[in-house]
Amino acid sequence: MQDIFSQRNDSIVAIATPPGMGAIAVVRVSGQKSFEIVNRLFKHKDLSAQASHTIHYGTLKDGAETLDEVVLSLYKGPHSYTGEDVIEISCHGSVFIQKQILHALIRQGARPAMPGEFTQRAFLNGKLDLTQAEAVGDLIASQSKAAQQTALNQLRGGFKNDLDRLREELINFAALIELELDFSDEDVEFADRGQFRKLIAILSSQISNLIESFRLGNVIKNGVSVAIIGKPNAGKSTLLNALLNEERAIVSEIAGTTRDTIEETMNINGVLFRLIDTAGIREHSTDTIENLGIERSKQNAAKADIILHLKDMTDTEEDDFPWLEDYSQKTIDVHTKFDKWQQQPGASHLPDAHLSQNITAAKTGFGMDALKELLYEKAVGGDINTENTIVTNERHHAALLKIAESLSDISEGMDNGLTGDLLALDIRRALHYLGEITGQVEVDRDILGTIFGKFCIGK
Repeated sequence: MQDIFSQRNDSIVAIATPPGMGAIAVVRVSGQKSFEIVNRLFKHKDLSAQASHTIHYGTLKDGAETLDEVVLSLYKGPHSYTGEDVIEISCHGSVFIQKQILHALIRQGARPAMPGEFTQRAFLNGKLDLTQAEAVGDLIASQSKAAQQTALNQLRGGFKNDLDRLREELINFAALIELELDFSDEDVEFADRGQFRKLIAILSSQISNLIESFRLGNVIKNGVSVAIIGKPNAGKSTLLNALLNEERAIVSEIAGTTRDTIEETMNINGVLFRLIDTAGIREHSTDTIENLGIERSKQNAAKADIILHLKDMTDTEEDDFPWLEDYSQKTIDVHTKFDKWQQQPGASHLPDAHLSQNITAAKTGFGMDALKELLYEKAVGGDINTENTIVTNERHHAALLKIAESLSDISEGMDNGLTGDLLALDIRRALHYLGEITGQVEVDRDILGTIFGKFCIGK
């Protein structure tokens, strides 16, 4: 990513709405010369003389050429998203008009923005900390209610506030430890070691809870992959269609109809599940294409968060999938075709007690709600309280592990009677990683480039 730190005095411009044609598009300008640049195209009034947070209607002209009738929204720094002077131009959604306005603004002195540069400026200008800036990206990418609410909580500063409290408490004791170093010749202790032990225990518990929340956070942010596997004609495609409540996969009595994987998404209680319908698995097929599909089915099962292993209740032959034993913790056995099983001579109304309770008849919809509840329970384990801080970011998780390690070293050091100067090193290390999460310490420019490079250009 191009180094933008030396270009922060530039005024930047980008189309902030999605690519393509729509009713309205928004072109965003930010920087010290935003009002000067837009004024050259908007002749109706001096925009710099207008109040912040006002809206103005008029025509944009590039020389004698009329570009469009627009509405301008004015935000004067520091009371704007980026902390700079910002103008948002709402124009008609023609792709041609958008490009005309964009190019006209560039000719007047604006520079095309790079991915995430508006949000990066908000971070650099102190409008957002790094966790909040990353939450903006998560909010844009959210595909479920849980992901949206978790990102909103982080954007409002939930995670930041938790870390700030931890950091403040640790800094207070760190200051006392550092003070002891100034009086090392007098053998005094300003920091009460008993209270410090209690503090470290509390901080360690809180950090541990945040680390533990990452499993759920990963589910919320990325969704849950579910591989549907089984013998040919076990009802995999029928089950997929029933869960989705639409005819997504081709269903046939001919074994081996599904040759390749089909992926679809389903929302259960605000969590996104990615269902993967795989080719039927049999170990002794002579069909080359079918064997490729079978191998891909096994690969999908290995990578999936949950495996639905379908067992046809009308099939008297046992499944022979010994490789599934390696994935027993994430596998749910689902007994299919209960309706057909009931029609067999001698079948009782309910199956034998030794069978799992996960019994379905996908064609009639029997068992679908119970299966959805089971999938949610397996993935999430209970209700999601998005008001609590839930860690969804791998970078945050990695830093929290470092903090936990530092706190453990501090605790062990006190047990071993470590001197204040050595304790201070571990405390500084914990403070460093706390600050790295929020951006309160200098973060490597490559890391910032990676974070903001994932954003769309207009954000």
